[in-house]
Amino acid sequence: MSENRLSSGISGLDEVLCGGYVPHRAYLIRGGPGVGKTTLGMHFLTAGAINGERVLFITLAETVTQLKRTAEGLEFDLEGVSFLDLSPTPEFFTQIQTYDIFSPAEVEREPTTNRITEQLETLKPQRIFIDSMTQFRYLASDPFQFRKQVLSFLRFLVEQGATVLFTSESSQEAPDDDLQFMSDGVINLNFSNNERTLCISKFRGSDFQDGDHAIRLTRTGMQIFPRLVLQDSARDFNTELVSSGIPEIDELLHGGIERSTITIVSGPSGVGKSTLGLQFMKEAAGRGERSVIYIFEERKETLLRRAKGINIAVGAMQDKGTLSVVQVEPLYYTPDEFANLVRQEIEQKQARIVMIDSVSGYRLSLRGEDLISHLHRLCKYLQNMGVAVLLINEIETITGEFRVTEIGISYLADTIIFLRYLEMQGELRRAIGVLKKRMTDFEKTLREFEISRYGIKVGKPLTQLRGVLTGVPEMLGDEF
Repeated sequence: MSENRLSSGISGLDEVLCGGYVPHRAYLIRGGPGVGKTTLGMHFLTAGAINGERVLFITLAETVTQLKRTAEGLEFDLEGVSFLDLSPTPEFFTQIQTYDIFSPAEVEREPTTNRITEQLETLKPQRIFIDSMTQFRYLASDPFQFRKQVLSFLRFLVEQGATVLFTSESSQEAPDDDLQFMSDGVINLNFSNNERTLCISKFRGSDFQDGDHAIRLTRTGMQIFPRLVLQDSARDFNTELVSSGIPEIDELLHGGIERSTITIVSGPSGVGKSTLGLQFMKEAAGRGERSVIYIFEERKETLLRRAKGINIAVGAMQDKGTLSVVQVEPLYYTPDEFANLVRQEIEQKQARIVMIDSVSGYRLSLRGEDLISHLHRLCKYLQNMGVAVLLINEIETITGEFRVTEIGISYLADTIIFLRYLEMQGELRRAIGVLKKRMTDFEKTLREFEISRYGIKVGKPLTQLRGVLTGVPEMLGDEF
């Protein structure tokens, strides 16, 4: 649209609304108690006050003193916000009021309307937040009168040049379907299963991002984390090979892994999956590229110590800004919050390689949601941005039946590298191989894989063995 949008005061919500609120319209904020309706309204008003706009908070429930105390705890600056307090006073309880001829609605509606009109004529606000419109329902004699009065009231505010946000408290006894019809947009705030989400169900005259978007209420207000939109992330990029820096591994991969592809590194615990991923990042750092690792299980300090012991200077790479190691608490972030962390690394810090260590840890952050759909969306976004993705996937079996993954994500991979333990002459050894590579051909043999204090060492193809994938190979000749 040609009109300038009004910022909501929350960057994530502006993204969901494709730029912000359309001016001179009325928007309904609905949800149960404690979901953040008032907080969202405070963001809207303070954003306007910062821009020098005249803003008005009309409260029909909480007192101004209570609201200012709440705002102070959330570090909102209400210096430029005007208030109209229509909440019940203590005198209403102590004074006995009787209505002999007229109903309470008819008696109280007129002074309430006069106070609002006087405030609007004096201030001429450009932004108005009403908390909550449900209270007006009790000033109407019947549903028809309520609908007519609210519609007239909203039209009056908009024609005065204001953009209006108003809240409702929906319940089975007093549903707010009528308010949804009258508003130009409907923002739904939900809180269930210990997760907060936002969903736009109506937004006249504009596009918006549909679906549920994660919310987090913090000490400084509300944060919103939009879902990834794959159509908006497509970029032009040059397809190029990403070398591991180890000739034998590059031979297995016929040069390396490609930019904008997904590589699954699969194998049992302790076989060297993360170390192999770090090797690609070490080589990228030598070219001046930035990489990022998201670790879900291992402590950051443990990773740094372990990498140093095998001649991969992770600490030095962090100091130079070519590597970021992010320790993620799986049960703290929602999938949308984690995706937002990744987006910041890609779009603001230009990371070119992303490693998720591991898929099992990422799965915990979903809290019962579908792993495949979320991982698919995240990986496709990274592909669209020209990023090389490394997914560390742990399998439970040490030897025996060969499996690439146990959770059905192999279809995502452009390249699959697998690591296996081998038992040979009573000694536990490792092997590396490539199972799949969409972009180019690859070496079909397996090679021995060693990790020492000097780094990774890969041997010649194990052509004298058979049954390597079982974990208990047999020798075919005496030369081996």
